[in-house]
Amino acid sequence: MKPWFALSAAAWCALAGCTTAAPQGRYALRPTAEPSTVISTELAFARAAREKGQWSAFRAFATKDALWAAPDFESVQAALKGEADPAQAIVWEPDRVWSSCDGSFAVSSGPATFPSGRKTRFVTVWQRQDDGQYRWVLDGGFDLEANYQQPEMIAAAVADCPARDPHARMARKAPKARRGEAWQSGRSDDGTLAWTSTMTADCVRSLTVAVRKGEAMETVFQRTATPPPPREGALPPRCAASG
Repeated sequence: MKPWFALSAAAWCALAGCTTAAPQGRYALRPTAEPSTVISTELAFARAAREKGQWSAFRAFATKDALWAAPDFESVQAALKGEADPAQAIVWEPDRVWSSCDGSFAVSSGPATFPSGRKTRFVTVWQRQDDGQYRWVLDGGFDLEANYQQPEMIAAAVADCPARDPHARMARKAPKARRGEAWQSGRSDDGTLAWTSTMTADCVRSLTVAVRKGEAMETVFQRTATPPPPREGALPPRCAASG
């Protein structure tokens, strides 16, 4: 089993101030996990929201088919088309990351603070693109834990790799990034990281994230979110039930 490892907050402060260049072109060697690249991308995403505008950053760091819950799942690019950036952006940073063994997908999470002062926990699913950069395919928020304390280290974990067939030829290139899937639920290319969303008709949303540990999938994150109360005089939201 691969051990959890911790990364100092000071080390990632440097990453927050610059965008780490991702390798260009398709990978020539067997694809591997890159939790540090996921963290630097998440930090660059948060910095872009503060400096270039919240919705501009969301559009730039999302894939064309990315989804979010608002409160039902919808296309991010369609929802934000022509949307002006708010005067003040949400502020966030990751405190944990889980990656598949092959690095095709990863999940980041951490605290987020809205301009109103409301605090939440974001969860973002990242996919490695054909050029080696990470872009997100699913994003959602949940209540932040009571009495939350920011850890000094960013925790990162890599799923255990499946056993390799000694007679199989090593893959020389990473497969192309999948497109057009229902990203509410999915699995990494190697099946070592999975996430599952459920939605009720009254828009109660749940998310479970699991990674491979030994020969089994182990749940590492599980949370449920209820939609905000409707505005006075408005009807409660309705969602397409799933799961």
